[in-house]
Amino acid sequence: METAVIPISGFPFKRFLLAANPKLAASRSFATAPVLICALLLVSASPLCAQQPISLDEAALRGQTIYQQSGGTGMVLVVVRNHEVMVKGYGETAPGSGRAPDSASEIRLCSLSKVLAADLLNKLSAEGKVALTDPLQRYAPRGKLVPEGPGNTQITLFDLATHTSGLPREVSAYPRKTPHFTFPSHAVRWDWLPKQELKAPPGTAALYSNVGFDLLGDALATGSHMPYAKLLHDRILQPLDMWDTTLFPTVDQCARLLQGSGDDGPCTSTEASGASGGVYSTPADMVKLLEYLLHVPGSPAQAPAAQNVYLKPAALKSVQGLSHAGDPTGIGLAWVQIGDPDSPSALLEKTGGGAGFTTYIALSTSHQTGIFAAVTDGKGKSEIDFFHECNTLVAALANVPQLPPKVRPIPAPKRRAKHRRRPQI
Repeated sequence: METAVIPISGFPFKRFLLAANPKLAASRSFATAPVLICALLLVSASPLCAQQPISLDEAALRGQTIYQQSGGTGMVLVVVRNHEVMVKGYGETAPGSGRAPDSASEIRLCSLSKVLAADLLNKLSAEGKVALTDPLQRYAPRGKLVPEGPGNTQITLFDLATHTSGLPREVSAYPRKTPHFTFPSHAVRWDWLPKQELKAPPGTAALYSNVGFDLLGDALATGSHMPYAKLLHDRILQPLDMWDTTLFPTVDQCARLLQGSGDDGPCTSTEASGASGGVYSTPADMVKLLEYLLHVPGSPAQAPAAQNVYLKPAALKSVQGLSHAGDPTGIGLAWVQIGDPDSPSALLEKTGGGAGFTTYIALSTSHQTGIFAAVTDGKGKSEIDFFHECNTLVAALANVPQLPPKVRPIPAPKRRAKHRRRPQI
């Protein structure tokens, strides 16, 4: 049976004592009997104080409910809590397949790819190969000018990683019949960039930008003197033994790619958008990534600076596109913080979506607890806020109060014509 936690400051002491001991409740000593009150609470209301983190079996059951209410075709859920690990698949790998997803199922990470790009930025910065304050212009191809803000304010790598560059979300709508995460190419985005007028001066407002992360990936490739795909492989994937995570899926990996209810195009190389959304992976590899992000003992650990909160939304003129999982209380390098940072309920999270997938990572770093979830599009109608339900699951796993739903719900993306790709989130 689940138990409830009632804050001591809000507990109806007198009503409780009237039921437990009418004489004591009526006496003058009622107001000066805190020790006795606590003793009565412990003896007579122990279920109220005995809440425990849910088990992984209970987490699997809650995952089943999330899947059933999502309207999706299939879903995978990965939980890491200290040294505990759970990988669970629900539904079908493709409509009518009759097979549930498993730890080897291939998934499009979509915008969770940005977490990896930001980690590379932090690594190269620590090594002095790039700096967060470096202007993007330093890494531009010869002859390409990066637009500036008032007073010659330049876009920095930090601005790109925190979505405060002033660049728009996308270069343009996807050209017809273009496979997911293959547009814009390096040449297209650098031809496009010099013609742009920034929507806000760099560093003053947050506007979610996929092309901004594409450009960040280009800068990291230039700063490290190697292609972005090789940089990703050498500095993150190989050290973490994430052998099924790639920008160049094999025939076998493509055969394992989960399929939703729509036609989401071919499984193909996504090097063009490796930093913003093109990474493929599996639940088994997501276990290794979560262990890395959560600093689980015995596993490689991400440098703490990669998870720092660098900006407070209240200090910016506006924040757009960062509230899919909750109202932001902090902005990091790709990460968004939600919840009061001084409470145990605060989470670091990153949402993703596109190409038939909705993906999510949420971390309760202080409790070494995190989840990865991915659901494919289905013909059913979603009855839940997928990200909020995942946040609630993390709270139950970490045994902390759950976060409230976001103040301004984000409507589900409307389906578009097949040649118009669903935007990444």
